[in-house]
Amino acid sequence: MISFEALRLICPQARPDKLNALVEPLNDAMKEHEIDDIQRETAFIAQVAHESGQFHYLREIWGPTMAQEKYEGRRDLGNVMPGDGRKFLGRGLIQITGRANYAACGVALGLDLLAHPELLEAPENACRSAAWWWREHGCNELADSGDFKALTKRINGGLNGLADRVALYEKAQEVIG
Repeated sequence: MISFEALRLICPQARPDKLNALVEPLNDAMKEHEIDDIQRETAFIAQVAHESGQFHYLREIWGPTMAQEKYEGRRDLGNVMPGDGRKFLGRGLIQITGRANYAACGVALGLDLLAHPELLEAPENACRSAAWWWREHGCNELADSGDFKALTKRINGGLNGLADRVALYEKAQEVIG
């Protein structure tokens, strides 16, 4: 279990009201998806803290940037309908992205995310979607192995923001461990 105070120490830039809204759903989601020991918890918290801008954003900021423009028509994300790129932009603590990921997540969480993708912006769904994606994509096992770079690649597709992710991970280990 992670406390409000622990989250505040790990992410001092986070707004207290946002942390307060997330702490209970975060603990529930981690329990539901077997993020249940120090190694998994610290890796999960670090990664979702980075992906959400220290728990500030439950929805990707849309520019659109060049990278975001490339969401449109990306079959690997299941974006096959005009407008899918923007409609299924990153949401939740781990930034679920693309029609196919929304469809799978919706089935897993019992939500109609194809019709209502904004449901992933609610604290409970933001936490549950992140923990579901984490478990579904083998991140518990990667956390267990201690290979933080491989874990980052699994989540992000590369090593974007690695220094920040590592700093958050080290802080989480210090605070939680």
